[in-house]
Amino acid sequence: MAQSMATKRPLTVGWKAMSEIWWLTLETLTAEHVEEILTWRYETPYELYDMSSGPPNAIVLAEAIDYFLQPDYHFRAMFRQPEGQLVGFCSFGEDGQVSGGDYSAAAVDIGMGVHPEYTGRGLGAMFAGVAIDFALAHFDVPRLRVTIAEFNRRAQKVWQRHGFVPVQRFEARYGKRPFLIYTKDVS
Repeated sequence: MAQSMATKRPLTVGWKAMSEIWWLTLETLTAEHVEEILTWRYETPYELYDMSSGPPNAIVLAEAIDYFLQPDYHFRAMFRQPEGQLVGFCSFGEDGQVSGGDYSAAAVDIGMGVHPEYTGRGLGAMFAGVAIDFALAHFDVPRLRVTIAEFNRRAQKVWQRHGFVPVQRFEARYGKRPFLIYTKDVS
């Protein structure tokens, strides 16, 4: 009896139980992905990460597509496999910066967004790990850097678990919200 119960136990990731096995892949972000991302809505206090204030109209959609598809930002879509479901996105470059911070040190900035359905479930380390792996494979820089809203303790813990350390606190030029810059030396 104990043997059969053990085979039915779900996998655990951190303190959360998962009843399924899946992994993430990164692919080039498309206009269709951007359109879907614009519909994501986060609970308070995370609504800061909403990409639009309501259903996107044609102008908002066109501007978002133009932004997300800029080659210099290296946006990638994150897909849950084997289902192929869009569950996040990440960027590598200036998109990950917040106006008001000191970004003079050489680094690749990582920006990331996770579908609201997958936040707060103990999956952040997997999402961050895939972004870190991509950055290390595609960019030759001495360090990686992320900028996180100060209130977002969940994200801070995720990146700290990957070896990132806080190096700066600042207020954003627009909105005056406090942010933290974390870095990880990789060379």
